[in-house]
Amino acid sequence: MTVNYHSIGRFYPDTFATQDPVAVAVIIPTILRPTLGRAVQSVYEQDLDKRIQIVIGVDVAEGNLDDFEPVFAARPPNVSILIMALPYSTSVRHGGVHISTDGGSLRTIMSYAANARHLAYLDDDNTWLPYHLRHLFGAIQGKVWASGQRILVDDETDQHLCVAEWDSVGPNKGRFKRQGGFVDPNCLMIDKLRVGNVLGNWCIPLNNQPGMTADQTVFRALLAGSYNMVLVPTVLYRIRRDNSLWKLHRGEIGMAEDGSVYRRSSGR
Repeated sequence: MTVNYHSIGRFYPDTFATQDPVAVAVIIPTILRPTLGRAVQSVYEQDLDKRIQIVIGVDVAEGNLDDFEPVFAARPPNVSILIMALPYSTSVRHGGVHISTDGGSLRTIMSYAANARHLAYLDDDNTWLPYHLRHLFGAIQGKVWASGQRILVDDETDQHLCVAEWDSVGPNKGRFKRQGGFVDPNCLMIDKLRVGNVLGNWCIPLNNQPGMTADQTVFRALLAGSYNMVLVPTVLYRIRRDNSLWKLHRGEIGMAEDGSVYRRSSGR
């Protein structure tokens, strides 16, 4: 029987002892789309004066990992990068067994593998403003989780549209008010030593049905924990023109007090 020697990762160290835990780990699931370099660069630009580990998990690669070598090589001295690239996808979307269709069990695996107590999450098509980690790291001290606000950005033009006021606005607010509220992963920081088995929920969508709603499962599990919300927009969240948030921004639909959405008869 032959052996397939497939590497499942790479490690790019910082200038400190590898075994020593870092202050914050940034979890980035990816399909290696070109925007990954932009996302990683926004982590490099953080003004948090502490060690940061970037943990990148590759699901089904649409690009070539080697194309990002110049980006990884340009990391600052306080940033290390761990890349996990399994020889298969863990998601049912691509033949795996986990029903989360936006990465399978990657966020769970990376969260536990990270050499940090505090975890932040970033999608490969979004970015952070330079003070994102500093604000959230300060806010989470003594708490289970912390969150910031997000700015909606036109994915086509990169134009900043508005500070989001409908989704990702915290417990018992916004469109998900009746479900307990919501915070988008890009806005979230978690103390993984305070959340027990919550990290396993990253691969369990709502109602245990295949889909991309595991982030809501995680947030509902976090609701009982203590938290701080940073009322400063720190996340640049890119949306396509067919996203319902565009319709809310343009006033084509509105949001009632209970969080339900209705169609307006005319514009704003």
